[in-house]
Amino acid sequence: MWKAKTCFRQIFLGVVTRRYSRVAPPPSSVIRVTNNIAHLGPPKQGPLPRQLISLPPFPGYPLPGKNAGVDGDEGDSGHVTAISWVKYYFEEIHDKAIQTHFTKGLVQMEFRGRRDTSREKEDGAIPMRKIKHNEVMEIGDKIWLPVSIAEMRISKRYDTIPSGTLYPNADEIAYLQRLVRFKDSAIIVLNKPPKLPVKGNVPIHNSMDALAAAALSFGKDEGPRLVHRLDRETSGLLVMGRSKESIDYLHSVFSDYKGRNSSCKAWNKACEAMYQQYWALVIGSPKKKEGLISAPLSKVLLDDGKTDRVVLAQGSGFEASQEAITEYRVLGPMINGCSWLELRPITSRKHQLRVHCAEALGTPIVGDYKYGWFVHKRWKQMPQVDIEPTTGKPYKLRRPKGLDVQKGSVLSKVPLLHLHCREMVLPNIAKFLHVLNQQETEPLHTGIIDKPDLLRFVASMPSHMKISWNLMSSYLV
Repeated sequence: MWKAKTCFRQIFLGVVTRRYSRVAPPPSSVIRVTNNIAHLGPPKQGPLPRQLISLPPFPGYPLPGKNAGVDGDEGDSGHVTAISWVKYYFEEIHDKAIQTHFTKGLVQMEFRGRRDTSREKEDGAIPMRKIKHNEVMEIGDKIWLPVSIAEMRISKRYDTIPSGTLYPNADEIAYLQRLVRFKDSAIIVLNKPPKLPVKGNVPIHNSMDALAAAALSFGKDEGPRLVHRLDRETSGLLVMGRSKESIDYLHSVFSDYKGRNSSCKAWNKACEAMYQQYWALVIGSPKKKEGLISAPLSKVLLDDGKTDRVVLAQGSGFEASQEAITEYRVLGPMINGCSWLELRPITSRKHQLRVHCAEALGTPIVGDYKYGWFVHKRWKQMPQVDIEPTTGKPYKLRRPKGLDVQKGSVLSKVPLLHLHCREMVLPNIAKFLHVLNQQETEPLHTGIIDKPDLLRFVASMPSHMKISWNLMSSYLV
């Protein structure tokens, strides 16, 4: 009787109660035809996420080594857009590939303001938002984008490195001249390949200094001279001076004093802005994503003085040591047990980056058998299962093309050293030779004044590092 009254009251008041079934609705499905047989199946999944890398925090306007308005995005407004910043960082990447990532909405930026670090520790996710190509960058903005933006084609042709002679033939001279990235009246900048020694001794004839004297004079009476060094296995940007004056200035720039002892304020400011930046693939991943390594180094002689080894100084006061400082930043998450680092040495010490990575961070560089032998002894080429930090799903390695002809990558049994000097910003030596040597009564030529104070160079990685980089662009399972 009470239920009937309640039902009548609900109908009279216009309230209708609906009772739903507890059975869940059927999942969405599509009809698929395989071998002329139709069957129901789940809908096709969308594109799976890729690994993300982060650009360094935006340093501000103007960008080092770049004039305003070069690409038309900055103009004279005194600001930099997002696409200009990405193009600046990935100078070796084609503009069309960068524009495609913006068009597809794959470029993201961390939210401005104070970050909630407690949330990051709980779920590993950093709050980000999609950005457009014309968004104005502010100091400290951090952009994230897929690793695929820097995927590079692997050449199947090997270049013949000159060897065994102080007088290279025409093919070897052409090979050396193809390494030149920049040339003016004061300096020559090369993209040095791995396994080519920089400074030779008696039994070594194919060193960079000897070959450059024979092949890179470009009409001058003498060839260029070395002003700094790279290890034999290290690749990347190498600067050589073309005159006695330019060599002296470059030596002061690459020293710890950075040449900042002149009365010319523009020269001192340009020297302060000078930096070198390396990319390295290391085994493991540092505990902190970025930081500053300040660990003095000392040299130890082995085999009765025949060889030496650089180690971290113990600080006892009884050993000679040199100050060594390195800035580092993790580019992206770890995959296959390895991670990519961006290294910026503040000081210039022998094997500084290799020792700091191996002993200070505990993550030796892939292919560094001198300082990472304890890890390479149990080196395995079999892919490992790694977890994507934001989704918690495992990665599946995608083997790039060219592995059958290229050696030395991270999948090789004996990988080559994965250390590359990728970027360098230098004072414009050719300009400052006129500025510093001018007389007070003599005005500078207009063409010299219009030249930039800083020069910036970016060098692409060698083939074995390109393969290892392409492995990072792996789809989720």
